[in-house]
Amino acid sequence: MKKKLLFVIESLVAAGAEKSLVTFLSLLDYDKYEVDLQLFSYGGEFERYLPKEVNLLPPLDYTQFLNKGVLAQLMTLDFKKIIARWNYSWAIRRTKTYHMDKARLYWKYVSACIPQTEKKYDVAIGYAQGLPTFYVVDKAQADVRLSWVNVSYRLQGINKEFQRQFYQKIDHIVTVSDSAFEVFKEVYPEYAHKMSVIWDMQDPAFMQRMAEEKPERELDASVPCLLTIARLNKPQKGYDISLEACKILRDRGLKFKWYAIGRGTYREEMEEYIQANNLQDTFVLLGTTPNPYPYIKACTIYVQTSRHEGYGLSIAEARILNKPVVTTEFDAVYNQMVPEKNGLVVKQDSIAVADAIERLLTDKELYQSIVAYQQQEKKGNTEEILKFYRLIE
Repeated sequence: MKKKLLFVIESLVAAGAEKSLVTFLSLLDYDKYEVDLQLFSYGGEFERYLPKEVNLLPPLDYTQFLNKGVLAQLMTLDFKKIIARWNYSWAIRRTKTYHMDKARLYWKYVSACIPQTEKKYDVAIGYAQGLPTFYVVDKAQADVRLSWVNVSYRLQGINKEFQRQFYQKIDHIVTVSDSAFEVFKEVYPEYAHKMSVIWDMQDPAFMQRMAEEKPERELDASVPCLLTIARLNKPQKGYDISLEACKILRDRGLKFKWYAIGRGTYREEMEEYIQANNLQDTFVLLGTTPNPYPYIKACTIYVQTSRHEGYGLSIAEARILNKPVVTTEFDAVYNQMVPEKNGLVVKQDSIAVADAIERLLTDKELYQSIVAYQQQEKKGNTEEILKFYRLIE
């Protein structure tokens, strides 16, 4: 009899954890496993790439309630949901909140509106910290519960104490890199005995096929093209560093275009900076795409200016497609980067990033040596799925 698995993630928008999950699901042995997937938000770009064997569960009642207009919500006369929505909205407005705060407040005010799963599962997997983990602990009927941690999760204060109760009830905690493991163990040393590392999975054959598709928008082949793929975010993804580095390079007289794929709350500030510094023809916001691989294939250099990453999946994808990388030095960077070999690692500083990019654009010998090194690197790590099998068997 097949084992019944439940995966939970907030959505399948075009982002790192979401892409990782789709790759993960494409590698599962469906002769052995029956898989359901629960989302909190629907319509993400990666939904189209789900394997046909995955049963995408319908939206939760509360999700459907939120999709109604305010008047329609009131007309439902479902006062439990109405009060939960307004309490949550009031809570996030009265204080400056970050993603982990929003997850805590959402669960505090809304979880009572979310029922337990009707189905009983052998294993339930929260494929991200926050809401997916909360749901798996409180709402999933399952014999075994797993939680994925795909960022360097430095919880403090009320969030640390709030989430401790959930991780206590999780049977096994999976981090996506050694550094993410060490950070989580530092926050919750009492859970070290039930932790392990399963790297974000990359399937080179899938990427190569996707890279051959026509991009939604062609990159300008007349100049070197830089590419960054990340949520439009300042504290973690460091797009302020990217913009400043772009201006520095432009002021030095270099000819290039820098493209950014992603969406996020920092977009408006980015557009203001681009406008104020006349970077409209130099730093181009492409929005999101479910298939970034043609853009990676077409770019000259892949650039990541993150301050924090659990692993750095887009860097791994650039390496698989043999694109030299310039990246800032974040927690997990040396899990995959070999400085001066498969790319350049610099401090989290716009001048340092600009210097590294200029160096790769002008030193053709260095550029070609990096490409040659990447071509002989081990490609992909689909064997990581075996670690998951060992955990649940």
